[in-house]
Amino acid sequence: MSGRARVVVIEGEDAAPEAVRPTVALVDRLGLPIDWVRPAVEDHDATRRAIDASDAALFGATSGRSAAALFYLRWGKATYANVRPARWLPGYRSPLARPEGIDLVIVRENLEDLYVGVEGELAALRPLALSSPMMRRPVADLGPGRFALKVITEEGSARVVRFAFELARRRKAAGRPGKLTCATKHNMLPGTDGLFRDVATRLAAAYPDIRFETFIVDDFARRLVAEPQALDVVVLPNLYGDILSDAAAGVIGGLGLAPSGCHGAGYAYFEPAHGSAPDIAGKGIINPTATILSAALMLDYLAFAEAALRLEAAVEHVYADGRPLTPDQGGTATTLEFAAAVERYLR
Repeated sequence: MSGRARVVVIEGEDAAPEAVRPTVALVDRLGLPIDWVRPAVEDHDATRRAIDASDAALFGATSGRSAAALFYLRWGKATYANVRPARWLPGYRSPLARPEGIDLVIVRENLEDLYVGVEGELAALRPLALSSPMMRRPVADLGPGRFALKVITEEGSARVVRFAFELARRRKAAGRPGKLTCATKHNMLPGTDGLFRDVATRLAAAYPDIRFETFIVDDFARRLVAEPQALDVVVLPNLYGDILSDAAAGVIGGLGLAPSGCHGAGYAYFEPAHGSAPDIAGKGIINPTATILSAALMLDYLAFAEAALRLEAAVEHVYADGRPLTPDQGGTATTLEFAAAVERYLR
């Protein structure tokens, strides 16, 4: 990137600002040409204008007040690929006996599937005369109840699969295996999940340098726990990606370690995968690792690759040291004490 980068900061609610503020301070320590913009999230129009005028956004986590900003970052900016790395570092409190070598990335389709948000009463389906092939009766006759609409499009599937293949190609150039795994429930949902898998299989022909494999998603869930070291880049429809990326975080040691980035055609925002943690708000003990690593992903996106590596390396050093860790990782350090330890390794 030439010139200065403009980054919108939305701290979020509850304990999230306690992780965002020291993260911004750490990035400032790197001396980069970044201008931070902090819109008042209550002014929705001003927030949208600030986002539109920025190069990227750093988001905390929301329990409501910042939700409109998050919706605009996701659907307004069409950030269709949710990138969720899960890499184990020495010092992470993994529940696995042998977590060494876990280094995978889940790419979750971020806009479609059940997240189109169309639900309703079963009775509303009666005019459509939809019947269940399993139950051999009209869906509207199943009884009082509700439905949700699952939408998988060819275009939406293709763009996220291409993104995942390109990521696998970049990771291969950096020494990773160069493999893409696709998981769907195509055996039960051949029309929707089958379309997602078929699109991925078709596009694999354009990436002969990347190994490609497909699994039924429940088999993939087992593999994620039993042999996560065998995975490199994984592409999933929205719902499965939402659930299994949290499972991947659990495998390496918890959501406090899980960064993410949401990418569109011309914009990206970055946020920790954990929620706003209202139960520990004000206690100063939220683990800022996920937010710091999300900021590192953002720096790489903004073409500050060397700075991103410095920030990641500083976090690695802190965990290798093993002393200034937050309670979720078995330590007694506060958020600010952890951030201060990261800062020492940045010098």
